[in-house]
Amino acid sequence: MYPALNLHEDSSYLNYIYGEEEKVEGGLDLNLSSITTTTLSSNPFPFLSNLHFSFFAPPPIEFKRGLKRSRNTRETDQTITTKKLRFHDLIGNFQQWFSTSEDNSVSDGNLAIVTTDIDDDGNNTGMHLVQLLISCAEAVACRDRVQASALLTELRANAMVLGTPFQRVASCFVQGLADRLTLVQPLGAVASMVASPNPAPTEKEEALSLVYELSPYIQFGHFIANNSILEAFEGETLVHILDLGMTMSLPHGHQWKKLLYTIATKKTPPPLRIRITGIGPCSNRLHTIGDELETYAKALGINLEFIFNDISLENLTIEHLRLEDNEVLAVNSIMQLHCVVKESRGALNSVLQMIHELSPRVFVLVEQDSSHNGPFFLGRFMEALHYYSAIFDSLDAVLPKYDTKRAKMEQFYFAEEIKNIVSCEGPARVERHERLDQWRRRMSRAGFQPAPLKLVAEAKQWLGKMSMCDGYTIADEKGSLVLGWKLKPLISASCWKS
Repeated sequence: MYPALNLHEDSSYLNYIYGEEEKVEGGLDLNLSSITTTTLSSNPFPFLSNLHFSFFAPPPIEFKRGLKRSRNTRETDQTITTKKLRFHDLIGNFQQWFSTSEDNSVSDGNLAIVTTDIDDDGNNTGMHLVQLLISCAEAVACRDRVQASALLTELRANAMVLGTPFQRVASCFVQGLADRLTLVQPLGAVASMVASPNPAPTEKEEALSLVYELSPYIQFGHFIANNSILEAFEGETLVHILDLGMTMSLPHGHQWKKLLYTIATKKTPPPLRIRITGIGPCSNRLHTIGDELETYAKALGINLEFIFNDISLENLTIEHLRLEDNEVLAVNSIMQLHCVVKESRGALNSVLQMIHELSPRVFVLVEQDSSHNGPFFLGRFMEALHYYSAIFDSLDAVLPKYDTKRAKMEQFYFAEEIKNIVSCEGPARVERHERLDQWRRRMSRAGFQPAPLKLVAEAKQWLGKMSMCDGYTIADEKGSLVLGWKLKPLISASCWKS
């Protein structure tokens, strides 16, 4: 059971949405123009293909709130500056707006709201679920147990694990909201709900393997990292790879098998010795991976030494690493560092400073490209709903509706991330994903210099060879590469040097 929620966190947000605070340093920017142009510039729910998510855009005249024309200058409709619009108003606008547009049209053709998320009975379910989820999230944030419980009951009846893409993603958020509601009981009260059970370790392992095999999200990071490491090791004789987390201890060491095979098949001779140090919490798993990699390397004629440290990243020090002065070091982090991000920021700063002291030739950082670490619950909820809606839509395009593999990926892997973002607070909340720009600032403050990736053509060619489906995109973002689904950024890869 997770620890009780921090009451200050929710009360601070309630103050914010009801106008008692105009600005919170480091908090979610709820400026409507900012939301329109950056956070939700693309359709937040791509499988609602004709939905112009215009309740996030400046509303029509009859619904505009907080808009003031300058007393000193004449402004056109295009130059109106929007005041900070409270989240409460956004929800109210959306609900009112939707009720006036059931005929799929409003006065402005660009503001039409049309959903095409149709269930097996021909019913339009997507927009209704969006309404219910937003209302339920607000009720949970306001600690309105009666309203939240009623909405959860209705959501459970409509959000089906084997339904449409949005029904499936909604089912995961329903689990997270229900779990969060159990943690906001008054002291001494008996909880009326039971937290959703966690999948067994074997189920998690199988789901992780399926995500690796059937989607490009993890393999994209491996591809970028391996190409960057190969370039850094060119012509070197003694090389060392520090792997932070070993990609969540994914079985068989897929990333390093591909790297070793590429080294073995190059025309140039391999390094005299390759050392890989794996950092992770499961020593038995890392030991098994290491034995398998050493056997594979020996068959390729490569001298490989595998070392593992059963230690958390927060507690990792230079003394734990057997480094040699004449080695060229590469650091590899695949979706790991966000787990070190805490409210105090101190833990991550210490890890980055320690890595900087190692003077790596290259540091490859791959992370989920979304803002799931804001200080306020409702902001995180909306960001996560946007992000995982795109994930589930992509899975729906790859696998049939009733495919058990897809269900396992969604319920045993992605649902666990969603529940952690939605229901947890404090140290228990480890899925603290942040956007690429935020990582750039963190890395720069730690003393790292960007090393622009020049792999756009190769990455697009690699993506085409995977032959999964149309819809995935790869874009160059200021020297970093971003994997997306229908223009929604999902995974970012950046390269750094000390």
